[in-house]
Amino acid sequence: MSVAHRTIVLAGATSPSGIALTSALVAAGARVVATGRSADRLAPLRELGAEVAVADATSLDAMTALAARLDTVDAVVPLVGGWRGGGGLAGQSDEDFAALLPAFEAVRATSRAFDPLLRSAEAGRFAIVSSTAVGRPLAGGANYAAVKAASEAWARAVAQGYAKAARDAGEPLRAASVIFRAKALDPSSLAPRISALWDEDAATLNDQVRLLDD
Repeated sequence: MSVAHRTIVLAGATSPSGIALTSALVAAGARVVATGRSADRLAPLRELGAEVAVADATSLDAMTALAARLDTVDAVVPLVGGWRGGGGLAGQSDEDFAALLPAFEAVRATSRAFDPLLRSAEAGRFAIVSSTAVGRPLAGGANYAAVKAASEAWARAVAQGYAKAARDAGEPLRAASVIFRAKALDPSSLAPRISALWDEDAATLNDQVRLLDD
C-alpha cells in the first residue's frame, strides 16, 4: 500500500515540520489537507499543493467541522508543538505549562473528530510526534515531558479503541495509532516515516512507539 492518492490531514501544519512534511507528501502523490489558525501562515502550504483550512487544531468543534467536509481521510497527524523549559522544578511555570498544553489538546481533538473516518478507511492511520524525554524526564523539562507523556497515553488509548472496535465488529483491524519519538525533531526525518505508515498492516503497527532517530 502506497501513500499516493491518500488523504492526509496535517493539523497545525504551519511549522517547519509541517512545511517539510507537506512538501514530501504532495511530491509522493498524496492529497494533503493542512490546517492552521492563520491564512497568511497557511499560504506557503497552499503554494506547495496542499488544500488548506483555517481551523484550530485544538478545538474539537473546528476539527469535527473539518471532518464533516471531507469524504474520506486516510491519516491524521497533529503537529502542534513547541518547547519551553529549564530552571529545574522551580522553573516549571504555569505559564510555560499552559503554552505547552495545546500540543496535547490537538491530539485529543483530532483523534476524536476523525475517529469515524479513520476507522472506516481502508487503512486509517493516526500518528503523533512525541519525545524521548518521556522515557527519561528531567526536572528542567518536567512540563514538556508531562505533556508528551499525556499525548502518548492518549494515542495508546486511541490504539486500544481501534482494536476493540474491530474485534467487536468481527472485522480485521484496519486502523492504527502510532507514536514517533524524537530527541530533537529533524523535519526531514518525519516525512519518510509518515509515508511508510502503509508499509505495514494495522495489526503490526497499532500501539507502536517508533524512534525517529533510528
